[in-house]
Amino acid sequence: MVALHHSTTGLTKAVATACVSVALALGGIAAPVAAHAESNTAASLPDFTEVIEKAEGSVVNIRTTEAVRVPSRGQRNDPYEMFRWFFGPDFMPDMPGAPEGHKGGPSEQERTVPRGVGSGFIISDDGYIITNNHVVAKSNGIFVTLTSGKEYKAEVVGTDSRTDVALIKIDADDELKPLSIGDSTSLKKGQWVLAIGSPFGLDSTVTSGIVSAINRDTGDYLPFIQTDVPVNPGNSGGPLINLDGEAVGVNSQIVSQSGGYMGISLAIPIDEAMRVVDQLKADGKVTRGRIGVQISPVSDDVASALGLDEAQGALVSKVEPDGPAQKAGVRSGDVIIDFNGDKIKHMTDLPRLVGNTKPGKRATLKVWRKGEEVSLKVKVDEMPAEQTAHSANQQDEQQESPVDSLGLKVEPLPGSDREKLGIAGGVVVAETEEPASAAGLTKGDIILMVNDNDITDPTQYGKIVAGLDESRAAAILVMRDQQSQWVALTPRK
Repeated sequence: MVALHHSTTGLTKAVATACVSVALALGGIAAPVAAHAESNTAASLPDFTEVIEKAEGSVVNIRTTEAVRVPSRGQRNDPYEMFRWFFGPDFMPDMPGAPEGHKGGPSEQERTVPRGVGSGFIISDDGYIITNNHVVAKSNGIFVTLTSGKEYKAEVVGTDSRTDVALIKIDADDELKPLSIGDSTSLKKGQWVLAIGSPFGLDSTVTSGIVSAINRDTGDYLPFIQTDVPVNPGNSGGPLINLDGEAVGVNSQIVSQSGGYMGISLAIPIDEAMRVVDQLKADGKVTRGRIGVQISPVSDDVASALGLDEAQGALVSKVEPDGPAQKAGVRSGDVIIDFNGDKIKHMTDLPRLVGNTKPGKRATLKVWRKGEEVSLKVKVDEMPAEQTAHSANQQDEQQESPVDSLGLKVEPLPGSDREKLGIAGGVVVAETEEPASAAGLTKGDIILMVNDNDITDPTQYGKIVAGLDESRAAAILVMRDQQSQWVALTPRK
């Protein structure tokens, strides 16, 4: 056993010595190979230093103040002064007999307090700066700090809450360095981008990442750029920059459950932002077009039932009485598939295209109706600052029919209701069973069309339903609360 042990030990030493010799012999080869691999890895990563040197001087820190009303402190014979030491300066118990607006303390006073910190970037040598609307909204003071450390008071040129873009201006003694404006339409997934801003007030901070998605729909007027660039409170309003040192977006939002960065950041495309800036610079406000329709998405089932090749376009659920669309001949149930030569791939494309059209201009609409394209001319109107929605209560009357293969029992629609709703025909739902009830139809809904057939009365409706193909879904145009929606229903056997 001992011999074997020593023999084994000797063999182990011999093998170890041989391995060391081989390693030393190959050392001259292995080292260059490792160095070459490291060199290739380094070469594949971008160097951001030149980009930062080019762009950093154009990015500014923005701090804002606001006026708040606080109770006066230190007043003589103030019985609640001690409580404010424990519960904070806003402790204001109701005081019997105090006049309205002055309850909670002997008196109040207005104070200017810090409101928040954001970022922005210079777009012209005469002091115009882009930032977010939410950075400057409700502030009574805006102060811009350049990378040189000099601070200037800024004035608001104009803001647009719909796109969250604001344009401010400073009169600076320094020579200002505008940031080059890039082309956000040329961005691709996976492209390197940088953010420069003041996260948590730490000015001139640079973070990097890639474009995660483009045309991310989160609102009516903005197809956002989605990135994984770390963006935190204070980065808002700063630029998203490509490797050419050009602004391709305005950092605006994060998707987060914690309030801090969690891997998803959203930026306003610079093309959209500059469109807004041009109007703010010229008029101090943004004017948008409208055609007077309410729309909803087109599902795969509805697209198939209507004969569309794919689920595309904007489904008209309601047409505003005497609005531009109604005057042009648009009907509830139409699918708008093209606006002035631009195809409507998603429902949200339409509001952006119409909104960017100058009021008073005539545009061509292509709608899908009864299995074919129809071209209509519409005069774009100006969108008011606020729009109110109108609703109507449906009152039903009586003449019964049996529950049909769609799971519907319908009744005549009174002429007074037709006149009030601005429709020529239709029947009202009195009772539902499957498949209609499973699809969400309910008593009081109005059936306007079945496939390509306008519905006039229960008898005509019954004949059309009786002739439906049980092997495929039928498209049913339903009106509820003055809004219309296509629903796909497959007749039961």
